[in-house]
Amino acid sequence: MSIWSDVGTIISALLSMDGFSIRSALRSDAAWIVGAAVLIVGGFAVAILYRRVPLFERYFERSIMVTMYLAMALIIFRGVVNRFVFEDMSSWSTTVPPLLFMIMAWFGAAYNIRVRTHLAFSEFRTAMPRPAQLACLSLDFVLWMGFALILLVTTTRLTVLSATNFQIVLGTDHTMQWWFLITVPLAAILMAARAIENILDDVRNYRSGQPLIRQAVIGGES
Repeated sequence: MSIWSDVGTIISALLSMDGFSIRSALRSDAAWIVGAAVLIVGGFAVAILYRRVPLFERYFERSIMVTMYLAMALIIFRGVVNRFVFEDMSSWSTTVPPLLFMIMAWFGAAYNIRVRTHLAFSEFRTAMPRPAQLACLSLDFVLWMGFALILLVTTTRLTVLSATNFQIVLGTDHTMQWWFLITVPLAAILMAARAIENILDDVRNYRSGQPLIRQAVIGGES
């Protein structure tokens, strides 16, 4: 069977919304082709949304990060109080926070791509000629898109596997693991959108003569 036939099988499985069919179809290497298409289309769509809705672009990932952080803190605080004051303990208080941290970390990764706080090497790159600076920024784009593709495909497979095995969060009765895991492929699309935003800005700055390299500040504005 050709890889394009496998692509058709994946699309048919996705349209059927049958977990077991999707799980089987995603085992083929065609998943990387479908994943790349989803990443590019989804990334450009989100980048356009960010451009048209600046408030969403500025606060979406940060709102998710803060919400997850506060939820983790509240659950852990409640667990400590229950254990040492009421001599009781909710078993899920030790299993849900790591999943919330996972969400916070990946959405935070998407946001920090935009503000370029991931190994920017700004001092080194500033000393380079402009063509070399643009080459480095283009390499950043390629690497981030490749990383996002790996993240999208592998975690989608994991999410479907978890859903079809009906895995629940330990310590709970009805909370499914895939409800949390599915946020990671979504974060991968956000990472692609941020990488696309950056490379478009870089090309625009290169053509207009604006500085290409700026000092990255953790927690700074994009």
